[in-house]
Amino acid sequence: MRSVKPKKFLGQHFLKDLSIAKDIADTVDAYPDIPVLEVGPGMGVMTQFLIQKPRTIKVVEIDFESVEYLRKNFPQLEENIIEDDFLKMHLEKTFEGQPFVLTGNYPYNISSQISFKMLDYKDLIPCCTGMIQKEVAERIAAGPGSKTYGILSVLIQAWYSVEYLFTVHEHVFNPPPKVKSAVIRMTRNSTTDLGCNERLFKQVVKSTFNQRRKTLRNSIRPVLADADNKALQGGFTPKDHSHFLSQEIFNKRPEQLSVADFIQLTNAVEEETAYA
Repeated sequence: MRSVKPKKFLGQHFLKDLSIAKDIADTVDAYPDIPVLEVGPGMGVMTQFLIQKPRTIKVVEIDFESVEYLRKNFPQLEENIIEDDFLKMHLEKTFEGQPFVLTGNYPYNISSQISFKMLDYKDLIPCCTGMIQKEVAERIAAGPGSKTYGILSVLIQAWYSVEYLFTVHEHVFNPPPKVKSAVIRMTRNSTTDLGCNERLFKQVVKSTFNQRRKTLRNSIRPVLADADNKALQGGFTPKDHSHFLSQEIFNKRPEQLSVADFIQLTNAVEEETAYA
């Protein structure tokens, strides 16, 4: 069967270098005893190395042409090829509730969405590896004080330890992307509870980084305003937050805060906005 033509609307850039493909496939060995789900296998350049491992391998592919190619060239995978949109899948059904490693040469146009999907299923995914845009990988791995430290950094590092493994250059793909790529591995840390309201934590992180050039005193105001509006609807009189906002932490910008700092800030905001 002829090769699959990369489709721009699916963000497909097929890896050609077998050595790199094997190196990426081997990143799943951090968790050798659980199944693997590969996202976007395309023509199976990584799959061919994954299926050599003594474990269950499933692949999920949305491109019907790639699915046809995989069925013809990897008959041993027939029962484990899932033709679906990964972002719409109910992952608790994939391995009947068993934990699994997530991996892939991820489509560039949905790499951030894949990270958020991983977070939604963090209790089922103890390890996520794979290749994404270099700049996104740098954002995920960045620490406080870095210009690339942001929403993805905090939300992922709250639950996962991140390793930036290696950089991959453009010429090893068909078609070559306009950016460099990178391979990362995210491994669940020991956190089982953040110690704060997780929904509010996400809101605080997103609100402050959406105005990252401002101090927290200004960027946290939408969160406080949202709570005040709900208080009004519940018949309460909104608070004057000026004393709360006079604390030293609000002189900082979000990139100066660690995950632990954001947890502490979330708890302070929840206490400040408690109207019951």
